[in-house]
Amino acid sequence: MSEKLGISAKKSEDFSTWYQDAITKAGLIEYTPVSGCLVIRPYAYRIWELLRDALDTGFKERGVQNAYFPLLIPESLLKKESEHVEGFSPEVAWVTHAGDTPLPERLAIRPTSETIMYDTYKKWIRSHRDLPLKINQWNNVVRWEFKHPVPFLRTREFLWQEGHTCYATSAEADAEVHDILDLYEHVFTAWMAVPVLKGQKSMQEKFAGADYTTSLETILPNGKAIQGCTSHALGQNFSKAFDLCFQDEKEQNAFVWQNSWGFSTRTLGILFAVHGDDKGLVVPPRIAPIQTVIVPIYKTEQREEVLKEAKAVFKKLKCRAHIDDRDEYSPGFKYNEWELKGVPIRIEIGPKDIEKKHVVVVRRDTGEKTFVKMADVADEINTLLGTIQKNMYAKADAFLKKNIVEVRNLEELKTAVEHGKFGKATWCGTKSCEEKLKDATTAKSLNSSFTAKVTGKCTFCDEKAQYSTHFGRSY
Repeated sequence: MSEKLGISAKKSEDFSTWYQDAITKAGLIEYTPVSGCLVIRPYAYRIWELLRDALDTGFKERGVQNAYFPLLIPESLLKKESEHVEGFSPEVAWVTHAGDTPLPERLAIRPTSETIMYDTYKKWIRSHRDLPLKINQWNNVVRWEFKHPVPFLRTREFLWQEGHTCYATSAEADAEVHDILDLYEHVFTAWMAVPVLKGQKSMQEKFAGADYTTSLETILPNGKAIQGCTSHALGQNFSKAFDLCFQDEKEQNAFVWQNSWGFSTRTLGILFAVHGDDKGLVVPPRIAPIQTVIVPIYKTEQREEVLKEAKAVFKKLKCRAHIDDRDEYSPGFKYNEWELKGVPIRIEIGPKDIEKKHVVVVRRDTGEKTFVKMADVADEINTLLGTIQKNMYAKADAFLKKNIVEVRNLEELKTAVEHGKFGKATWCGTKSCEEKLKDATTAKSLNSSFTAKVTGKCTFCDEKAQYSTHFGRSY
């Protein structure tokens, strides 16, 4: 394989270079002249489509409908909810001119769509019979606040879905916050084979304008935490700002209770970073664009016979499969290329295999080779795909658990994060305590367990402990 295609750094020694190499040389992205705005190439976009379809099915099962709202948001709308606009003001990109003509009002390129959507919702909601209202949109957003973009993990423009719902009661809205987070967790664990920590963000880390924010967090191989997705309880903060009222069953006017929730292409970066190895990507079977690649091995005079058998095997398979019949590349080159792209299973078939009526099957996750009878290939491959999916989750889960340590004081937390680990501690949750932690350790709170029983004092101060919380350095 040429140096151009090979990975130039070991994942364990230089994660940043490894990551850049893996995603570019596997054909996932192309850079553009605008920093932080990437071309997502077809192979990566297909993975996004598979994740999108899994989520969209879950949304529709919950009665959520898809719609589309404008990209450009008038400044007057963005400013209607003060905490929200204050939280997003450093990130907003503005359109100020049409050609050479100044616009009468600046237009924000959406960093998120609460304001433009809720200004419309008030036209649709009049009575309790109009509730609940459950709308989702698949779109792009632009956020400009950082200096150093990282493909997928931190980009200025990214793709996501944003769900925005309205309910008559807080109890209904709260139930949905957790239900959507459970759906996200299912996609992370069952589809992406990525373990997550599920919990509630601190008041300092919550979404601007929300009553509270729930999230999924995980750890990357460089020891940094990363937020996978969020589900926010907005309470009545936006409904009061946008006069989103309805007449309840007692014919009294009331403000709706709202939620918003989102899952973005950041998850692709998490996926590639968590599972990849020194040969490149390792893609979980459930979301692999190609689950099995067949590589025929032949000399010129054997080509027709071997391709005939390869096509026969292809027809038997019950998965997303591909035959690599390119004559201009050697089998070894093809092996390396498909390993770089992370295809879960490779099937090798040559004249000797045809004689013995078997194929060689190679797992991407472990490199293990086995011989499988051609007659059994469909069932054996399907079983193996399931095995690989489970093994990838188990490996990632073991890594996450190995890198969580119970800490008893500030110094232990500092030591933990300096060694690329999460610290877990009982915590008061106060702003002053969190600021002290950040100053001393450069770590922040990730999220707090929904279910852990907490007693005693905060690990870091004399206040009463309220939460069991994970801390770490974060993207």
